Amino acid sequence: MALETTSVAPKIRDYIAENFLFSDQGYGYGDDTSFLEEGIIDSLGIIELVAFVEKAFGISVSDSELLPDNFDSVAKLSAYVAGKMEKAS
Repeated sequence: MALETTSVAPKIRDYIAENFLFSDQGYGYGDDTSFLEEGIIDSLGIIELVAFVEKAFGISVSDSELLPDNFDSVAKLSAYVAGKMEKAS
């Protein structure tokens, strides 16, 4: 799963930078930085993020999986997506 996580994280980072960070400074947060606590993403942003991961990685996210443990940082989201991809294969 680690290999998949490392291939997932850059795509998530790029999406976050392009859609939620409005600065020329680029990627200025760590993979463990909380999207919600730092104000990077709000509740509507989470919905956009879900749509992105479903389309980009070919997974389905159920309502019961919409938890901070799955979606609150690049690291958590990458692990969640990689786990879903692993189960699907």
